[in-house]
Amino acid sequence: MKRLLKKIIFYCSISFLMVQGVAAQGTGTISGNVSSKGENLSGAVVQVEGRKNITTSDGNGNYSLTLPAGSYTLLVSFAGMTSFSGAVTVKANTDTKLDINMLSGVKSDVVNVVGSRSNTVRSLTSSPAPVDIFVAKDLIATGQVEPGQMLHFIAPSFNSNRQTIADGTDHLDPATLRGLGPDQVLVLLNGKRRHNTALINVNGTVGRGSVGTDLNAIPANAIEKIEILRDGAAAQYGSDAIAGVINIVTKKTTGKTGVNLQLGQQYEGDGASGSIGVNHGFKLGETGYLNATIDTRYRGATNRVGAYDGFVYTTSSVAADNALVASNGFSREKNMQIGNSKLVNLGTMLSFGSTLNESLKWFGNVGLNYRKGEAAGFYRYPRQTSQVILAKYPNGFLPEIQSTIYDYNWMLGLEGSLKNGWNWDVSNTWGKNTFQFDVKNSNNASQFALGSAAQSDFYAGQLGFSQNTFNFNLSKDIGKKLNLPSFNIATGIETRTDRYQIKEGEEASWKNYDPASGRVGGSQVFPGFQPANAVKESRNVFGMYLDLESDITSKFLIGVAGRVEDYSDYGSSVAGKLTARYKFHDLLTVRGALSNGFRAPSLHQRFFSAVATVFTTVSGNLEPRQQGTFRNNSKLADGFGILPLGPETSKNLSFGFTSKIGKATNITIDWYQINIDNRIVYSAAFDRNDPNAARRAIIQGLLSPYPDVNSAAFFTNAVNTKTTGMDIVANTGGKLGKGRIDLTLALNTNKTLLQGAIKTGDKLPANLFAGVLFNVTEAGRIEWGQPREKQSLNIRYGLSSWTFNLRNTRFGQVRSFDPNPALNEAFTAKVITDLSIGYKFKNGVSLNAGANNILDVYPDKLQSVANRSNNRFIYSRNATQFGFNGGYYFIGATANF
Repeated sequence: MKRLLKKIIFYCSISFLMVQGVAAQGTGTISGNVSSKGENLSGAVVQVEGRKNITTSDGNGNYSLTLPAGSYTLLVSFAGMTSFSGAVTVKANTDTKLDINMLSGVKSDVVNVVGSRSNTVRSLTSSPAPVDIFVAKDLIATGQVEPGQMLHFIAPSFNSNRQTIADGTDHLDPATLRGLGPDQVLVLLNGKRRHNTALINVNGTVGRGSVGTDLNAIPANAIEKIEILRDGAAAQYGSDAIAGVINIVTKKTTGKTGVNLQLGQQYEGDGASGSIGVNHGFKLGETGYLNATIDTRYRGATNRVGAYDGFVYTTSSVAADNALVASNGFSREKNMQIGNSKLVNLGTMLSFGSTLNESLKWFGNVGLNYRKGEAAGFYRYPRQTSQVILAKYPNGFLPEIQSTIYDYNWMLGLEGSLKNGWNWDVSNTWGKNTFQFDVKNSNNASQFALGSAAQSDFYAGQLGFSQNTFNFNLSKDIGKKLNLPSFNIATGIETRTDRYQIKEGEEASWKNYDPASGRVGGSQVFPGFQPANAVKESRNVFGMYLDLESDITSKFLIGVAGRVEDYSDYGSSVAGKLTARYKFHDLLTVRGALSNGFRAPSLHQRFFSAVATVFTTVSGNLEPRQQGTFRNNSKLADGFGILPLGPETSKNLSFGFTSKIGKATNITIDWYQINIDNRIVYSAAFDRNDPNAARRAIIQGLLSPYPDVNSAAFFTNAVNTKTTGMDIVANTGGKLGKGRIDLTLALNTNKTLLQGAIKTGDKLPANLFAGVLFNVTEAGRIEWGQPREKQSLNIRYGLSSWTFNLRNTRFGQVRSFDPNPALNEAFTAKVITDLSIGYKFKNGVSLNAGANNILDVYPDKLQSVANRSNNRFIYSRNATQFGFNGGYYFIGATANF
């Protein structure tokens, strides 16, 4: 009742504010053309300092803004141009003309959306928190075709490595910020929360136990820019924003068509890829836009497997095994696929909006993405008689996981201003992701009596997650009333409904038809979800926030934000943030932030359960075992003393310097520390064959009701971590000879360490089970699974119609750990060099060609024979820096008309 009363009071307060008003002022219009060197610029951002009035130039470079009579500062930004700032006076019932000629310069650095709810527009060097902005040209210049990979090579604090032999994670890349988890960064689309994927990562990859957001479901050609806030922002945006926020802004241009085409292939001859994206903007009436994109991508599989040197058949000697290999025509070469999965991706995005009158606009977007993936697991050799039906596969088989992924979203909103100066917006956002598993070229070994007629293809079930978010926001700058340069008040509410579902697979995908035979039931490589795994759960979230930000003087800025969120399934969380910035001079601005944050446990982490085939090392060989993931609220979890899931809580501290040297050079340096308590992790396996006798007896007793399960794992708030690091970004540019050169140097360092003891609960002896609940392998994955440092130097040189891009990216050391210290591995830092050359024709067509990893650099090879799994794994799949595909060359074309 208290919770409901709070909501009613808050809604009534908002209603009261909305009906307040004063006499309307007379209005006038600013309009004109944005151009550079005689060429009209479509998509230039035109906005009014201190107000939310913003528009973009149309296909002919024209813009128009309607404002109350008064004096304003107009700000205009466009990728690759120096930002324009100029004073303009608007008279009532008058159309004021202002044409703007943009000058070539360093990347425009006006911050529009992320990091602050203030109406005052701030540049990257004047914002109170560090923000990166990457415009469409930056992304295309990487030579990559997926947004996640584009950011991976140009944003040092961001990582998104492709995984292999990792079930569904082969098809959805885990994306992280500042070395934290995929679920500790919040993703926005046009400033509104974007839904997570249905998949939870439960294999041995970066982000194990987490749920991320699929950046690659957004068509690359629909993106105008990507903003990355590198600072804790739970008080501003809510759960998940511990490491920061990624905001993807879609195009709003009209009267213009853009086509991007790219073809490429790995040096090794595999991994052929191609993409084509078409974007066109339609004008809706006099002031509206409909920007439409369709994007298709193909990614061929890559394979860097070694020649298998272990036993293939059930024989007593190497000689006998080799004889059978020869007589049966079995190939030890490439009988597994270790590398990128094969993907076909089709996506579309519509962005639209219109001005209804001088104080009211509507806006929205709709997206749909379809992805078909194909990956493989471990080869099942004929010697593995408990997994292979020899009558069907006398030489064994390579099972395939085929994924079908759908991603949908829509958002619709209104924004405007009231007569008393309050700006408001209201919106509803809905998104859904489904992930279907189909297993091909496999068998259910318990169907051995069927011989060659045994089933080979299985429907293994489906995961689903949807999220509906409603927002209402109010803001007003009352600085003039307080005799301050600015004092912005922002407040709002958010309601959210999350829904999570697991659909069971067909019976043959999970059932053991003959348990007494000793043969494993279910489809090999990925047993289907069982009826006991099927679930359909939901929760509701209500949040409210207050955000105050003020320029106390022209040099000193301070901001305070607070947020409360109430979850129907576990209770409430409170977050606060304090930011400050002092500008001593353009050459030196100091900024800092102190905040606490939270991340609610996802529904996936609360309700996911499954039985999966995992491979563990036995006598130096990887052997399949059936591992059960049991729900956190299950009887078995209670028996193991697993505590109920609660929220992660964080404390963020950052401090930095910025410097603007002349018109062409910007430098930002930011140090940060992020402490996370009660971090949610996916435990190591409680194995019924544990080598410790005391542990083994306890585990076998607890697992006795589950005879088909070799081990158990759970989600739990088991650890505390501390992450420290630094971000440095510097960019400059100017004339060089007859052309222009632009330089960007960026660096990220981060180090995550576990703090304190592992939290085991009180039902099992901590001295026995702490190292099992969260062992050295999992600790090493958090501390060393991602590079602790990453630097990039990008050089762009333009000469007449030619453009040359050279980028060097250094990926720091990573390591993998094993309970047996002799199997620990370290992989040294490597530098990847990318080069591309482009030419722009006068008819709007551009051609570019180049190579990523032009020097064909690979990570260090695995040194331990035991880690190489009979020579199949040449490179580590547990700790990755940049993948292990080698060089990639490409050719592309862009047409704008």
